[in-house]
Amino acid sequence: MPTVRQLLQFKANGKQIVALTAWDFAIAQILDAAGVDLILVGDSLAMVTLGYENTLPLTLDEIIHHAKAVKRGVKNALIVVDLPFLSYQTSPEVAIESAGRILKETGAQAVKLEGGYPRMIETITRLVEAGIPVMGHIGLTPQSVHQLGYRQQGQTEIDRERLILAAVELERAGVFSIVLEHIPADLAKSISEKLSIPTIGIGAGVDCDGQVLVTADLLGLTLRQPPFAKAYVDLRAIITQAVQDYSADVKSVGS
Repeated sequence: MPTVRQLLQFKANGKQIVALTAWDFAIAQILDAAGVDLILVGDSLAMVTLGYENTLPLTLDEIIHHAKAVKRGVKNALIVVDLPFLSYQTSPEVAIESAGRILKETGAQAVKLEGGYPRMIETITRLVEAGIPVMGHIGLTPQSVHQLGYRQQGQTEIDRERLILAAVELERAGVFSIVLEHIPADLAKSISEKLSIPTIGIGAGVDCDGQVLVTADLLGLTLRQPPFAKAYVDLRAIITQAVQDYSADVKSVGS
């Protein structure tokens, strides 16, 4: 099982980190058996599994419920769980309580939270001091959808400098890795070269230290495919056809 420390070694050795999301026991088993290094119980389960419009309604209890199921299906991969909206933003104390619940109740090894310098620095520092491994997340941050939308971040020089500063400060605060979402590839490359911790990209080019996708996007299960996410199979069409074939077989009995 990769550890937080081993992920740092991956970067030092030039080994790419393979990460995907999971939301239940069955998917987690498959990803783990396929050799994924890191499984993220992401707040994308709000849309993928629970049918919410965005990630904001997801509760701490809901993500803990799903993370426990994922953990039961994993033997090898490192499990990281997203802190849902408003389970960490209000104060470091609230963040510690939420993250502590996740680690204690699910058996996951780390948490992930969105946001950068200066807003999240004290919170991350306190979490790390409490012995809770933290993954950062900057660029397009879905929990800020009403502020940022879903457009690419880091397009102006000011925004580029802000994201570079955020990444550097997140590393200083103690995160073991940073997700870079939907930013220009050259910016992700610059950030990755500045840091000693690994970056994991999603829609951020090939020069990050690893890649993550929402597994439902990879499998072609979602109706709204992000422009930066490649579907490796159209599982939605395959499942639909299988159900239609089954339905036809059932209806044909006795006809």
